[in-house]
Amino acid sequence: MIVRAATIDDARAIGTIHVETWRAAYAGIVPADYLAALSIDKRESQWRTSLATPGRPTLVAERDGLLIGWCTFGKSRHKDVAPDAGELYALYVAEAHWSTGAGRALWLEVRRSLASDGHEDVIVSVLRDNLRAIRFYEKAGFVLDPETEAPIEVGGASLMHVLMRCPL
Repeated sequence: MIVRAATIDDARAIGTIHVETWRAAYAGIVPADYLAALSIDKRESQWRTSLATPGRPTLVAERDGLLIGWCTFGKSRHKDVAPDAGELYALYVAEAHWSTGAGRALWLEVRRSLASDGHEDVIVSVLRDNLRAIRFYEKAGFVLDPETEAPIEVGGASLMHVLMRCPL
């Protein structure tokens, strides 16, 4: 497996993984009509813009030339965390490649990069009902911070999200 910086040529594959993984990971959590309405074309367009804009690192994982996962990270956007905290903004792996080490490989590269940039810890926001993601992050060294639980609206549904923290 190779972990590398994303390029604009990866936008379609990233957009596809983004949409398909949302549909798989959030089934039963996010309203089905919202998930069904997600558009790979729209995500690809958003990713083309994002990848053309400097300052928000995005990594991809490839196996045998096939892009199977991606993540993006940087300085924390949350005002209620330490100013030196990093944030894992998103990490998604295609469902067919869950539990194959792709997510861990992406996380380890994020961890290395954030630590080398001087961040002392990292946070990630996760839907409270996304137990698979919570287990993944716990295995990676993150701890739930129940004090940060807050509602978020997704597809007209009020869901709860919570921050998880990991020292670097």
